[in-house]
Amino acid sequence: MNIGSTVLAQLMDFIPRHEFRSCVKRYRGHHKMKSFSCWDQFLCMAFAQLTFRESLRDIEACLRSMSSRLYHCGFRGRVSRSTLAEANERRDWRIYSDFAQVLITRARALYRDEDLGVELDKTVYALDSTTIDLCLSLFPWAPFQQQKAAVKLHTLLDLRGSIPTFIRVTDGRVHDVRILDEIIPEPGSFYVLDRGYISFRRLHRLHRSQAFFIIRARRDLKFRRVYSHAVDRSKGLRYDQTIVLTGVATPLHYPEMLRRVGVFDQEHQHISLLTNHFGLPASTVGELYKHRWKVELFFRWIKQHLHIKSFFGTSENAVKTQIWIAVAVYVLIAIIKKELKFERSLYTILQVISVNPFSQTTLNELLTQNENTVQNEEDPNQLILFE
Repeated sequence: MNIGSTVLAQLMDFIPRHEFRSCVKRYRGHHKMKSFSCWDQFLCMAFAQLTFRESLRDIEACLRSMSSRLYHCGFRGRVSRSTLAEANERRDWRIYSDFAQVLITRARALYRDEDLGVELDKTVYALDSTTIDLCLSLFPWAPFQQQKAAVKLHTLLDLRGSIPTFIRVTDGRVHDVRILDEIIPEPGSFYVLDRGYISFRRLHRLHRSQAFFIIRARRDLKFRRVYSHAVDRSKGLRYDQTIVLTGVATPLHYPEMLRRVGVFDQEHQHISLLTNHFGLPASTVGELYKHRWKVELFFRWIKQHLHIKSFFGTSENAVKTQIWIAVAVYVLIAIIKKELKFERSLYTILQVISVNPFSQTTLNELLTQNENTVQNEEDPNQLILFE
């Protein structure tokens, strides 16, 4: 029988504690703190994400039932729902935002050589947002519609490994296109966008930064064709054109030439794409846009398998704290999968950990034993990000 660390403690060993302490110090997270530290708060909230807890009372009951093992998992403060609620309300959510970025940087380095499925050695990002509906009377700081509140999770996803590199949490009224103003373009990288992000002034900013974009065009786009290139229709291509914009204001906002590529999607519907890269094969432009579905898959995955559709607190600080810790847990599991070279999907790893947080089995043994009895990972009803 293994008498070593618990599974939860082994997971936390992958966290750079000095980086966490730096984030806490940066925002004075321990100012006027008595006993319940930021690390205790992070452990409680991470435990809630890993084991699918539903409320603060649920977290308190489960952790107190294992009180004899909490010290060895890293807990130093007494766990109570009132103390955790107060910490979520008052401690700066940016502590956990900055710390999640530390984990994201580490994960991106691990997944740098991940196969993208397209012959391209550049970084490819997909930008999109998802809306989480809330009750207006409980969350008045997040208005969305007249009788409704919501928060938006704007995410820039690195398609190599499906790692979120930029996340902004806003109220539901913030338009998606405004997030382009907050992104610092990386020269040479590709940004794959849906047509909700069409703003030619902002797209020209990407172009001037020597970054490339692929975006779905609107049907009412006003343009003039300059040249048509030959295409292979057997690859699902319709046209490959060089165009200039001819709308009322668009030529002023984007005075350069653009490339317009027509492709068929999986439902054989015509999609018109715009890009400022003229060297890629037209088929590769279409393939890169098809990979945009990974950001949709990311949103569906975290909504189904992490606790972000309902919240343990009602303040803006509590909501953002919970979301950022959920992101940190997601990235942490991705790091563990890569560093320990597990073949199982992220979903399966999370499910196994969720029922064994206080087991004293090693992670390697826990996640490799009884493989034949674990749920089939090819189940089409499950969302699998890491294959």
